[in-house]
Amino acid sequence: MSVIAKVSTGIDVGARELVKEHLSHLYQAPKYSPTEQQVLKNRIKQLLQARNAVLVAHYYTDPVVQALAEETGGCVADSFEMARFGREHPAETLIVAGVKFMGETAKILTPDKKVVMPTLEATCSLDLGCPADAFSAFCDRHPDRTVVVYANTSAAVKARADWVVTSSIALDLIDHLDAEGEKILWAPDKHLGNYVQRQTGADMILWDGACIVHEEFKAKGVADLKTLYPDAAVLVHPESPQSVVELADVVGSTSQLIKAAQTLPNPRFVVATDQGIFYKMQQLCPEKEFHVAPTAGGGATCRSCASCPWMAMNSLDSLLKALEQGGDEIHVDPQISARAMIPLQRMLDFGKRNANTN
Repeated sequence: MSVIAKVSTGIDVGARELVKEHLSHLYQAPKYSPTEQQVLKNRIKQLLQARNAVLVAHYYTDPVVQALAEETGGCVADSFEMARFGREHPAETLIVAGVKFMGETAKILTPDKKVVMPTLEATCSLDLGCPADAFSAFCDRHPDRTVVVYANTSAAVKARADWVVTSSIALDLIDHLDAEGEKILWAPDKHLGNYVQRQTGADMILWDGACIVHEEFKAKGVADLKTLYPDAAVLVHPESPQSVVELADVVGSTSQLIKAAQTLPNPRFVVATDQGIFYKMQQLCPEKEFHVAPTAGGGATCRSCASCPWMAMNSLDSLLKALEQGGDEIHVDPQISARAMIPLQRMLDFGKRNANTN
């Protein structure tokens, strides 16, 4: 049986307060006229070429940014595929449109390249809610456990781990470790960890973290939409609460949900993840209909409203500034980078082996 493990009341409250503080003064994405948008895009395209740079964007960024990445020979993907694409691309500079941990992962995998973000203020509630020092102390109290951390963590937290995992291979990896007799310490997302534990039966203790977007999805709202659209399939990211996951026809990572939208015969879908993913879903399935899962009950308000406020900081303005002025460059301490690369490489190797056996 899994246990939600808190570091201590003080540290847990402190991490949550830090998330609230960030949410209280978040950037508001600018609105552009069609002419303004085209002028900005043209200038960004020119500078990408002049700087020998490539734009990599996450599925949750603004559709305009995702389209620009595709138009300029970059990529739109999940966090790890973004980093892997950047490592293999010949460009000298990677412009990472996402949140800070994504830039750090790209730098760890590609230390010889310049990695720039529109702003380092674009962070993640999972990253903020898992401070490296507190997490390290938590690990020290459970020395008999194999430490597995989600990709949505800082470089310093990854450096303390035995394994890094993405949502796409979490089940396979934990099932493998469980078969080897390993007991797991999981961080930072408790909902994803709970889902993995229930699916695998592994012995896991979980850090008490959550994504502010996925935690807000409501089971009643999803059930109501399913009643309204009985022919819809429900697609759910496993960072969502258990009550929402239990209503899903498909549970999976961003890439897996996009694949499900393509392969399932349903004409419409209720989707419980950041609505930025609709750009790619609609692009690949133009004949299908997508509805965002509700994030608040009747009369309630939402903090994210199914749209990550930190991802919104990746605007055309901020991208242009990054290219013109150098933006916020990602630097990772070489010792931390070397330690973090160990669990990242283990994940890469496991992924290759797993792919070859399936």
